[in-house]
Amino acid sequence: MKFELIQQEIVYAGRAFTVRRDHLRTPREHLVKYDIIEHVGSVILVPVDVDGNLHFVRQYRHAAQLELLELPAGTLEVGEDPAECANRELREEIGMSAASITEIGSFYLAPGYSTELMHVYLAKDLKHDPLEADADEYLDVVHIPLAEAYRMAAAAALLDAKSLAALLLAKEYLK
Repeated sequence: MKFELIQQEIVYAGRAFTVRRDHLRTPREHLVKYDIIEHVGSVILVPVDVDGNLHFVRQYRHAAQLELLELPAGTLEVGEDPAECANRELREEIGMSAASITEIGSFYLAPGYSTELMHVYLAKDLKHDPLEADADEYLDVVHIPLAEAYRMAAAAALLDAKSLAALLLAKEYLK
């Protein structure tokens, strides 16, 4: 299938993302418009301690108007290596660093309208090593046994899609 790009325009440029409108010609010659969120990318971590607990964060998400339980995650800085971002976010969000941090996969968060590619990292051999949290982050760290986290995911008790996807990718590594 061939889609021909006719025109692109920036609709909004903000701190976290840009909204771009693409004008396309479809394979059947229809003219359509797609609004695309341009995002630099992000990381999500599956931090597991020596006792087999996963480290989640509970935080308020205004768009959902809920406090959600999520795996630690964060946005890449422009030009930043995802592994460096993973190490930084681990320290900022749960106050730990990892002796072993391994990329185990990646996925597009919402490919129907966003360019955001999330890189998933398994973090092991954790030690206390905090960095100051971002000014707009209010996080509570929650430790959940591995088996319980997978039970919660299967029971739809975790509402965060990126955390669910990361848990799925990590499952084979955590046996």
